[in-house]
Parts: sequence; C-alpha cells; structure tokens
Amino acid sequence: MKPRKPAPGGPRGARTSGTGKARSRPAAAASGAARPKPKPKPKSPATGSRQFASRGAGRTGRISGGEQVEGRQAVRELLIAGKRRVREVWISAEPDATEVVSDIVEIARTMRITITQVARKRLDQQARSEAPQGVIAFAEPLQEAELATLLRRTPKVTPFLVAVDGVTDPGNLGALLRCCDGAGVQGVVLPRHRAVHITPTVAKSAAGAIEHIPMAVVGGLPAALTRMKEAGIWIVGLDDDAERSLFDLGDLAADAICLVLGAEGAGLSRLVRERCDLIVSIPMRGRLNSLNVSAAAGLAVYEVARYRSR
Repeated sequence: MKPRKPAPGGPRGARTSGTGKARSRPAAAASGAARPKPKPKPKSPATGSRQFASRGAGRTGRISGGEQVEGRQAVRELLIAGKRRVREVWISAEPDATEVVSDIVEIARTMRITITQVARKRLDQQARSEAPQGVIAFAEPLQEAELATLLRRTPKVTPFLVAVDGVTDPGNLGALLRCCDGAGVQGVVLPRHRAVHITPTVAKSAAGAIEHIPMAVVGGLPAALTRMKEAGIWIVGLDDDAERSLFDLGDLAADAICLVLGAEGAGLSRLVRERCDLIVSIPMRGRLNSLNVSAAAGLAVYEVARYRSR
C-alpha cells in the first residue's frame, strides 16, 4: 500500500483560528430596537497544514508545544513510545532510503496512522526546525508530570531531578533533555514563563527523549525548589564562579538530589541561587571559563549517575 498523497489545502482536519476585535454594544440595543446581526469573525489564512500551535503555556496538564515532531529519530521514538495519539505522519516524496524511514512507515502502518506523501518543498515549508530530514509527525500535546509525583520517594526510588532556570535556546534544551534521559534522570522541572518549552527544534534535538522523560511545568522555579527542600531533596546549583567542584559532591550524589542549571549567559537567577543548598562548578583546565548549558548538563547528570551506580 502506497502512502496517500495530501489533499489540496493541507492534511485532513486542518485547523484555523478565528480572530476579530470585540465591538461595543450598539446604542439601539439599550432602547429595545432590533440588534444588528453580528458580522462573522474573519479567519486567519490557512497555511496548508494542521495548525497544532500551542494555545499558551497556562493550559493545565499540557506542556506548551510537542504537537509537531520533526526528524527521523524523534518521530520513530514518538511512535515506539506510544504514549500519545499520532494523527498523521508526513513523509517526503523524495525520501532518503534509510532504515529509520522504513521503520517509521512500518510502525505507522501497524498502528493504523495515516501516512501522507508530501513534496519535499512543502514539507520543508511546514517544518519549524532547520533539518526535518524528510519526516514530520502531528500528535496530541505532551502531558505534564505532577511535581508532587516527581518528589515522591519510595524504597526503590530516590529522586534524581534536573531543574532548568530560564533556558531559552531550543537546541540547548533538546540536547539537555537527551542527556537527562541517558543518565537516568527521573524528571525535569521547567518554569512556565521566560523559558523555551517543547518546540519542533527541541523535539528534534532531544532525539525522542521528550517521549520518555517526565517534565513538570511550574509557575515559579524558586517556589518549586522550596517544595523540593521540604520533601528532603538536596538542591545543587551549577555556577562557573563556585569554589566547590561538581566532582566533590560525594555521598550527596547518591541521596535525593536536584541539579539546577542556569540560563545561557545569565546563569542562575538570584532567587533560584538563594534556594540552593550548594553551588558547584565544573573545573575548566583550558583558556575558556565556561561550557554550553547542555554540555554542562551532560557532565553533571552523568557524574551523579556514576556515583549512584556504585
């Protein structure tokens, strides 16, 4: 069975959002006169694709973004995980003959997901990342994890968390999430405001990690860190100027712990820093004095994972 070609105007169920300014009540209405029929609200022009844009970070239970997943590895992991419904998968009409693309088509057919063959130009126009690799999937939004669930300690689970303080670069967040998944981090805490969430670039950079690692979105990171401390979790911030080394954490790494990573350039905010029990740095032996936030995250989470595996 060949993949179906898209119908004109975009895939089935294309969404468009209505816009229109509110008008004041006509004066005639107050005197009992017949009210004029309201004019239909103008619709925004369709883009020829499903409109899975986020409707705001404040929606309860959903992370802002994650509906459009791009890149071969990210789409394959989305299908394998099977945690959220996938509406449709676009495959380039001129795909590269790779095993991953063949896997995507086979899995999607097994799951009875619509596969649509799309011209490369149109697929690239729909893409929001730099290189979608000829594959885009449209899915239900990611679901948020409850912070209380991440803080829960059991005989078999000692919390190992990462909190992100205002990271705004989607490539950095995606690479950070990929490191967290690889090191066995049990959850990531993201601030709801002034930080990037799950964009197509984040999803692609994470290479599927967004499907596996729980993410809690909080209104204020300082308040969330306070809750962690009350739950008996050590809060360890990373900062270039700290005198204590990351590699001196010792037994603290085996206890319930949350590593806090600051924003690109600015580092940890003042309120977040004040909530930390300990501030550590990564020793720099060369001429540069800092690492990219995703590289720092990789070193930090694997150092904790190494100690906890003893």
